[in-house]
Amino acid sequence: MSVRPRPVRVVTVDDQAVFRSAARAIVDSTPGFELVGESADGESALELIPRLDPDIVILDVRMPGIDGIDVADRLHREDPDRIIILASSLEPETLSRLARGCGATALLQKHWLTPRLLRGLWVVHRRGDRPPRDATGG
Repeated sequence: MSVRPRPVRVVTVDDQAVFRSAARAIVDSTPGFELVGESADGESALELIPRLDPDIVILDVRMPGIDGIDVADRLHREDPDRIIILASSLEPETLSRLARGCGATALLQKHWLTPRLLRGLWVVHRRGDRPPRDATGG
């Protein structure tokens, strides 16, 4: 009898239901990954994430109240090993400038999120390598 490995646990945080739905579909279509929670704002994310203890958090940058950059900074201080993906429709240069020093593992434009990218970030992170600051290798 083989023991099935625990799925990689993912939480998405975005004020737009359309992106949460798209992210859910991507996570659901990624073998070995499981969406364990969703949040529409930073405040509820900061309550939800410590309770669910996900391996990966996909955060929108611009949200009402506490934005994704502040959430990423707080989460990183609590658990530096957690993978934090900042996803935005902002230009990569703008996103990089805004997110500098917040502890995010990866910065990407929302339309770049795919099962392959999600798996790749997980594999690289678990191996101990640090992925590039953005998904383009820059």
